[in-house]
Amino acid sequence: MARAYGGISPEQRKAERRAKLLQAGLALFTGTGFAATRITGLCTEAGVSTRNFYEEFASKEDLLRELHDLINATAFERVRTALAELETDDVAVRVSTLLDVFVRSVTADPRAPRLNYVEAVGVTAEIEQQHVRWVTTWAEFIESEALRAADAGTAPRRSYRLTAIALVGAITGLLREWQAHEPPLDVDEIAEEIRALVLAAITRP
Repeated sequence: MARAYGGISPEQRKAERRAKLLQAGLALFTGTGFAATRITGLCTEAGVSTRNFYEEFASKEDLLRELHDLINATAFERVRTALAELETDDVAVRVSTLLDVFVRSVTADPRAPRLNYVEAVGVTAEIEQQHVRWVTTWAEFIESEALRAADAGTAPRRSYRLTAIALVGAITGLLREWQAHEPPLDVDEIAEEIRALVLAAITRP
């Protein structure tokens, strides 16, 4: 069994190194840009050795893939938790809650939308497949909320599959615009636009 050093176990040191590399990746991929970032630069930023890097990640693409997955997974879990605590089927309340939590999650760090919707696009087939999986996951979640509203009589009863896919694309586009706009757009302005768009799409006749 590996011994603790300085009161920190090997497992804790490993977790700390991984966390530092993730933070370094977020900083450099969205600052320098993914293509221009080198593994040596990531290691310098994180304060770890290249050997430590390869103990955690197979490549910088692997690090990007994990960051992309982490940003989506964190937002998705926060949204699911928030909706699980609601005791209403009111479509406006549920959709507003879903979108407010989602937007706050992905814009809390302005670098997250840039990594998700700019730097991670088209890098590798694996990351593209992961992107498609998350688009599907979010679309199915929006579709389930629309069908819930239909069951409650607050939205028409119809297929929402294409509507949900279109909404994910629109939300992605608005967040890409938010991260790129100068001067910065107000997060509340983006959130309100997304909210109005989703509610209009779900409740249209």
